[in-house]
Amino acid sequence: MKIDSSTIRESLLKERQVEYKDELSRKRIWMMIIMILTASFILYVYIHGSLINEEALSSNFREKLMAPSKSHIFGTDHAGRDMYLRTIKGLATSIKVGFIGTIASFLISIIFCILLVIGKEKTDTIVNFLIDGFLSIPHMMFLILISVAVGRGIRGVIIGLALTHWTGLTRILRSEILELLDENYINISKAMGKSNFYIFKNHILPHLLPQIVVGLVLLFPHAILHEAGITFLGFGLSLSTPAIGIILQESMKYITTGHIYLALFPGLMLVFLVLCVNRLGENLKSFLDPNEIHR
Repeated sequence: MKIDSSTIRESLLKERQVEYKDELSRKRIWMMIIMILTASFILYVYIHGSLINEEALSSNFREKLMAPSKSHIFGTDHAGRDMYLRTIKGLATSIKVGFIGTIASFLISIIFCILLVIGKEKTDTIVNFLIDGFLSIPHMMFLILISVAVGRGIRGVIIGLALTHWTGLTRILRSEILELLDENYINISKAMGKSNFYIFKNHILPHLLPQIVVGLVLLFPHAILHEAGITFLGFGLSLSTPAIGIILQESMKYITTGHIYLALFPGLMLVFLVLCVNRLGENLKSFLDPNEIHR
């Protein structure tokens, strides 16, 4: 019996398509599991940290500088405070400050995006000049200057994060807007007398939403790290505020005496939190952009 070669090719092609769909399905399931796990960890840290009261963080000098044990899994600090509770509380503060700073940066980016739609070439020149100007200044130095200028503390850090983190998202959205403004349906809407705000809301914003969501999630870990960084250097949150930067700063004094765990565990938790947020953003990007999952 003679077998047609075209039939064999079609059969092989169908088998490959089925295998490819199964592989994509497995990838999506795996990414969904990772997203749920990372989001659960972030929520756990924030909710648990928010529920920790001052009494749980009170000093107990009878238990100072205790090594990690069942009762204190991260050990205790120089004042006998549980380092695990302090770490979770500090990370919750970093999440809160980083989230507010990220949202503030997003609002600045949206304002510039609206101005780009309204002002066209002149506005684009100004926005591009501002982006280049802000990026030309060393990031951490600029953040410290702004934080100190407005009085440090939570307000100073949030304002600093907002004024230094809008550039990356704005640059991405700017390139998208400039491409969209040349589309035929945009020109048709203008010819029909639609306002610039209508065009932005109904034609441009829906295209920008995936970029905005992914940009916000990926901006979030940068804000957390920078908040912890300037607080560690002494230019961020006040010493009375439970923050991971302050915990690490205090722990440096005791590393030489052999109490490495005071800095090790909070530092690892900070890194793990940032990696979780970053992984959440990468997987979200793959879900919103169909081309990403094929790579």
